[in-house]
Amino acid sequence: MPDHSHHARRLHEIADALDAEPQPSDDVLAPHPDTLDIIRNRHTKRGQLNHAVPEVLQFQRRIRRYSADTGVPHGDIVALALDTWLRAKGYPPDPGLRETEVF
Repeated sequence: MPDHSHHARRLHEIADALDAEPQPSDDVLAPHPDTLDIIRNRHTKRGQLNHAVPEVLQFQRRIRRYSADTGVPHGDIVALALDTWLRAKGYPPDPGLRETEVF
């Protein structure tokens, strides 16, 4: 009989990882706890994100204003917004990647 213990172990690991995932809150705009941990870590490696967006949406002005009102840095605003939107659409970060492997 073939040894399937490694498959069983892997299934247990996956189940544990799913159990550890925070349950969705009623607030769809609430940032993911893992993302907040990354944002709060001052040693988090940063990369440039540069995309052309419609000027009429006034993202630069709105981000500057929100940052001035809340003290949240511009890059954190963008990171939190994009991460929340992509997770909501079913595109979370790869769970096996560590921060040092991403960049």
